[in-house]
Amino acid sequence: MGEQIEPFSIEATDEQLADLAERLRRTRWPEAETVDDWSQGVPSQWLREICEHWERDYDWREREARLNAWPQYRTEIDGLGIHFLHVPSPEPDATPLVMTHGWPGSVVEFTKVLGPLTDPRAHGGDPADAFEVVCPSLPGYAFSDQPTTTGWDVERIARVWAQLMARLGHERYLAQGGDWGSMVTTALTRVDPDHCAGIHLTMPLAFPTEQDLADPTEREQAALASMDHYRKRDSAYAKQQSTRPQTLAYGLTDSPVGQAAWILEKFWSWVDHDGDPLSVLDRDELLDNVMLYWLPATAGSSARLYWESFATVDVEPVTAPTGLSVFPGEIFRPSRRWAERRYQDLRHFNEPERGGHFAALEQPDTFVAEVRAAFRTMR
Repeated sequence: MGEQIEPFSIEATDEQLADLAERLRRTRWPEAETVDDWSQGVPSQWLREICEHWERDYDWREREARLNAWPQYRTEIDGLGIHFLHVPSPEPDATPLVMTHGWPGSVVEFTKVLGPLTDPRAHGGDPADAFEVVCPSLPGYAFSDQPTTTGWDVERIARVWAQLMARLGHERYLAQGGDWGSMVTTALTRVDPDHCAGIHLTMPLAFPTEQDLADPTEREQAALASMDHYRKRDSAYAKQQSTRPQTLAYGLTDSPVGQAAWILEKFWSWVDHDGDPLSVLDRDELLDNVMLYWLPATAGSSARLYWESFATVDVEPVTAPTGLSVFPGEIFRPSRRWAERRYQDLRHFNEPERGGHFAALEQPDTFVAEVRAAFRTMR
């Protein structure tokens, strides 16, 4: 592949789809949980209904065509093939923007916002807000190559993104991300400061000092309670993926139900909903994302990013222009005073009324408004 940029289409084989259907039919289901809620994990009946839909009614060919409607490419950087969406804008002065997903997400997260971001004029917006959007799949995720050596941490990924934007001809660009994408985006300000002109994050990492803890506001008390809940009840997946990702990979790569349960538990936990994530996202949207793990068999390679990077999360000060949107269903929800301490050129800070960890997928209109507002201060 070299430095060439080659067009790419998602093309599952008939054999892959037949194998998936057979595995779904032959699932060896465990006994049901002994509670009537999600406290022991994904409820059996809920997952059975999702997987029954997956086997009988979910039309991957139709969903595949929807995804392939967005221009996709692959190019080799640092010895690894990188898959990315690259959506141009009809506006001649559109600003280049690289957007990065995390786990258990994928580029599927951004498909609802690509139109408004690249062509605001056609979506009732100001053409001055237009972006040329690049959405790469993280190494080891979806249709990017799976690393075969160690060393693929957040900073290395950021360096690859910087090379990708340069290869696409962008001397100046903006960057956006959440989850691991938040960390990669932040790292871009350090590894490519001459070209990355500003960032927008939906999962900023900014933590309280001892002084903050002594006198927290009501809003900060809620944030601290959320952090405590994550540590005690919601973070086992991260411990497993950061310590023994290979052990986990065998079961998830072999069982589509296992892979779906591992991912969809986090959609239940991190989507902003009133009891059921299906009240916000439909089954096909959830399964589109699961398929981008199942088809390329990336359970192990996606989890390995935790093994590479989880122990050394960057919390150093950020001097680049920054916009933050802290959604109410996010895992970590720093207050403005915590954020201002780390993000030292904070241009935009807002707390929307609805939305969670997958904000672009859950609340696309709000997400687009936040991105536009943040980056107006940096153009």
